[in-house]
Amino acid sequence: MTTVLLLLLSFVMILAGAFAFTNAVEWAGIRLGLGHGAVGSVLAAVATALPESTIPVIAIISGEETGQIAIGAIVGAPFLLGTLGMVMVGGTALLAKNRREQGDRLKLHRQSTVRDLSVFLVLLTTALVLGLIGNKAVNIVVAIAFVAGYGVYVWRTVKHGGEAGQEDELTDLFFDPSKQNPPRNIQIILQIVVSLALIIGGAHLFVTEIEHISKTLGIAPLVLALALAPLASELPEKLNSVLWVRRGKDSLALGNITGAMVFQSSIPISIGLVFVDWRLQAPAVVAMVCALIGGALALINVRFFSRFSAPWVLTWLALYAGAFTYVFAAG
Repeated sequence: MTTVLLLLLSFVMILAGAFAFTNAVEWAGIRLGLGHGAVGSVLAAVATALPESTIPVIAIISGEETGQIAIGAIVGAPFLLGTLGMVMVGGTALLAKNRREQGDRLKLHRQSTVRDLSVFLVLLTTALVLGLIGNKAVNIVVAIAFVAGYGVYVWRTVKHGGEAGQEDELTDLFFDPSKQNPPRNIQIILQIVVSLALIIGGAHLFVTEIEHISKTLGIAPLVLALALAPLASELPEKLNSVLWVRRGKDSLALGNITGAMVFQSSIPISIGLVFVDWRLQAPAVVAMVCALIGGALALINVRFFSRFSAPWVLTWLALYAGAFTYVFAAG
């Protein structure tokens, strides 16, 4: 009974944090003069990816011998983003098309999204190949290149992030009691800090309780890390994107997903390449292949169609469900 209550509390914390963060990060983008592409791909994506990124670090620091918990958490994030993340964006656009000015079409900064997905495919493919080769010296060199490359990516995204949003488009900042726009910078910063604390705290509480349940049921650690941990700690991103899609802000919504895909396939993987034995077992390989297929389909769709129709959404869902089922069967 206690575990169930703690799980419910974690959901409340994550939901509250996601709502507050969505509101604050839009105002931060306005004050910094950033375009929607930069706000979604950098500010929102990196910050909401922090809960997931801490899991492999904690696993490494705790001295987990096999490294499979760290690898599972690292691989699980891009897998979930490249499949279920696209389902959330496309499905929401379809369900809310009657209330969206652009209907079921995606109104986005195409250059930023295409760049995100292209970089993701290159990085994750490289990580997959390295996981099959298992050469530590090569892994370290590539990890350094990944970190440097992500720095270049952030710079280019901020520089070419599209037109900046307008203040009259935004909901009043929650931490601005006067509701007189624009809010003060300290109010924006405080709301971001509090919302991130809620997201991170809720995500960690959720993962902790899921770990307790998995140990009780005898589920393999790799299954937890690869399938369940990302589902819990990546939830804030899905909630932010759903909120933005419903309001017709597709650049923010999809940039939040694709920007996190780039982050998760660069920084956390770099940590894995350096600090654990980066040898991928079958479940991890399957998850990475499905993530690559999902990312490639998203790139094709954005590049040529800009509409996540029902067949596309069902394909991403099938990729996620199929790999998820395999991982549990293998575990």
